[in-house]
Amino acid sequence: VRLKMRLQELQQLKRELRNSPKDKIPFPVPEFPLVFRGHTKQGRPVPKSLVSNLRICCPLPGGSALVIFDDPKVADQVLQQKEHKIDMEECWLRVQVQPLELPMVTTIQVSSQRNDQRVLVTGFPAELRLSEEELLDKLEIFFGKARNGGGDVETRELLQGSVVLGFAKEEVAQNLCRIGQFRVPLGRQEVPLRVFPYVSGEIQKAEIRSQTVLRSVLVLNIPDVLDGPEMHDILEIHFQKPTRGGGEVEALAVVPPGKQGLAVFTSESV
Repeated sequence: VRLKMRLQELQQLKRELRNSPKDKIPFPVPEFPLVFRGHTKQGRPVPKSLVSNLRICCPLPGGSALVIFDDPKVADQVLQQKEHKIDMEECWLRVQVQPLELPMVTTIQVSSQRNDQRVLVTGFPAELRLSEEELLDKLEIFFGKARNGGGDVETRELLQGSVVLGFAKEEVAQNLCRIGQFRVPLGRQEVPLRVFPYVSGEIQKAEIRSQTVLRSVLVLNIPDVLDGPEMHDILEIHFQKPTRGGGEVEALAVVPPGKQGLAVFTSESV
């Protein structure tokens, strides 16, 4: 009974595929350049991949320090006084403070284009225990066989949660997209995967503006009078004093004079 029901489903799917246009893409693709301005509609879930792997590198000059507070209000209080006098018992240390600004992309204009020789394979389970090379090898073997509707695989690329396969002939890619669903042996299990046409995007225009990093303060003109650990402790004590407008310090890094540092910010920390 189950086999008869499955046969009826496949026959119905075959009729639908026969009547549908061959170049139809089963998901919406914009016919004009897509523009993202950093805002999304309220009430609509936003995929994490929208800003995934965001890494902004900020160079730090020698004789500086980066201070990150727990509370953004504390950073604002510290910045109200441009010059700070730090008590070192035998002398006073004069340093300047300023907000830390990072280049942030505010507008991206992307044009989309379909590649007829490539397909996008999706549906991989999170618990799949295969290395990147093993996964790509198994997919190349499966989709390289004519009995599975495939052909010669020329390129393969692992993306976040999906794989892009490139074939020598366009007909192979189009045929796989028409079939759409496959059960592929991966490891000790058969995994249901879906195949879609591959659509690439090209950035045509990007606008960048400086944005102040909340909770962060950049300290400049630190002289070479103490080694790194001692200067770290003195600065941390100073910027934690409420009398100086400070508060709880979450992180502090010192770059000695004559050297250079690099602060790396991710989507969670910006």
